[in-house]
Amino acid sequence: MMTTDRPGEIDARPVRHPWRWVALAIIAVLVAMMISSFVTNPRWDWGFVGTVMNYKPVLQGLVQGTIVGTIGAMIIGILGGVILAIMRLSENPVLRGVAFIYTWFFRAIPRLVLLVMLGAGVAVLYPKLDIGFPFAQQILGMDNALMIGTINVSKLSNGIIVGIIGLGLSEAAYMAEIARAGIQSVDPGQAEAAKALGMSNGKAMRRIILPQAMRVIVPPTGNETIAMVKDTSLLSAVPVTMELWFQVEQVANQTYRIVPAFVAGVIWYLIICSILMVGQSYLERYFGRGFGTGPAAGATKSRLRLNFIGGDH
Repeated sequence: MMTTDRPGEIDARPVRHPWRWVALAIIAVLVAMMISSFVTNPRWDWGFVGTVMNYKPVLQGLVQGTIVGTIGAMIIGILGGVILAIMRLSENPVLRGVAFIYTWFFRAIPRLVLLVMLGAGVAVLYPKLDIGFPFAQQILGMDNALMIGTINVSKLSNGIIVGIIGLGLSEAAYMAEIARAGIQSVDPGQAEAAKALGMSNGKAMRRIILPQAMRVIVPPTGNETIAMVKDTSLLSAVPVTMELWFQVEQVANQTYRIVPAFVAGVIWYLIICSILMVGQSYLERYFGRGFGTGPAAGATKSRLRLNFIGGDH
């Protein structure tokens, strides 16, 4: 009878990483030095920072310029970006060409320049924008020939509306590339299966393609939203005076306490962007269910394994 010797107990010891503790100690010292400088340096003037953060014009600029501007611009950007992405992926060469020219133009123009042109240049070139049949007045010789309506551009060019439109048009060019990458990440077999079930292209895009593409679209879209919060500081070029950073600069110029006033604006930006980052993480987990190795994916795999083991009773 053959006997096999069983190995004895393994006395395993964890691998030691002494340099990790050294790095941790260095980081702790640096953080302590920073906190000490913030607390002990009277030039930070934290009391005045809190006063500026609760200053009524600053709060109005935060809501009306930064938050409303971000929401409005991202709505235009996301909707426009999805439409442009679908046009770029279309079999129609005209639609592809129009979408390409749009993205080329608005990605090449700096947002500050675009806002200046929309706020000042457009009002000079087109103080009133007539909507109707092209060249009707020149051909028929009548002032109101085939006219549908008129838009007074000079009244709109100094408000938050033109700022939101400008930022939204610029953002649509970037969102188009993000949406296009997300759509192309979906297996082509999904669209073929949708067609086999009798779905139209639009219904397949809404029900099948875009929900799966959101896993790829959400992270860069979150980054674009956070970037848009900061880009609203460019609205002063329109000009829009009821905006967070513009109001912070006004306080700094009037009180000559520049650093504390700027710190107040920075803290508000940190608060808003932190909230957006938390929301982005929840969206990523929601649309990432069943993919990767995260908690959601692990839960999905566990459910599938239990269903397989349980079988039919």
